[in-house]
Amino acid sequence: MTGGHEQLTARLDEVTVAMESLTAMLDTELDLGQMLQAVCDHAVQVVPGADMASITLVREGVPETVASTDQRAVNFDREQYRIGDGPCLRAAETGQPVRVGVGAVGDIWPQFVSSAEQLGVASFLAAPLTVDEDMSGAVNLFGFGEHGFSELGTKILELYTATVVIGLRSARRYFAARELVDQLNRALETRAVIDQAKGILMAAHRITAEEAFQRLVKRSQDGNRKLHEVAAEFVAAVATTA
Repeated sequence: MTGGHEQLTARLDEVTVAMESLTAMLDTELDLGQMLQAVCDHAVQVVPGADMASITLVREGVPETVASTDQRAVNFDREQYRIGDGPCLRAAETGQPVRVGVGAVGDIWPQFVSSAEQLGVASFLAAPLTVDEDMSGAVNLFGFGEHGFSELGTKILELYTATVVIGLRSARRYFAARELVDQLNRALETRAVIDQAKGILMAAHRITAEEAFQRLVKRSQDGNRKLHEVAAEFVAAVATTA
């Protein structure tokens, strides 16, 4: 009993160190690919019976393996994507972990079992990733032994998925914010060149801002071109002749 308790304590210590390492990645630099790969590497080390790992993300209904420890895991994932069903897709769809001994699910996923047998995979564990309404996925573990994974292994893997979800949500917020900033910058640049063109027209023809704007609009409509393109071309032409 004491030996088992010591082993469990040591295992939890490994998980704690790994989780601190993953969290540190998020605190220092948002390198999502590096973090996802680290999750796969750590999970194989600390989850009992795990020999390979991968991470599936489903975006706009399309699944993709974004990190793995072994090309065989990637190939196995792709087979599930081709079939359109399997433990990793079921976990992503239902939001519930899927833990199976491959030999026991032949009636449910015969093609999955056939692929698993060819790769020598006897046990499979998928923990769901629920990011938002547009993204889901799963962290997948593959075992060559016929143990079917344990409840402890499932709980450990769920700790990792919690970290992955935090990273994915942070990344999506970051990229959304960056896109908004880019859009605002483009809008400001567009507004600036239009105002510059208006100013040139007002000075040259002694007209109002509204009249200058309407002249630009007419050029835009006549040429079936965007207003800011017409304005930029006009400003450039004036600068060349100045």
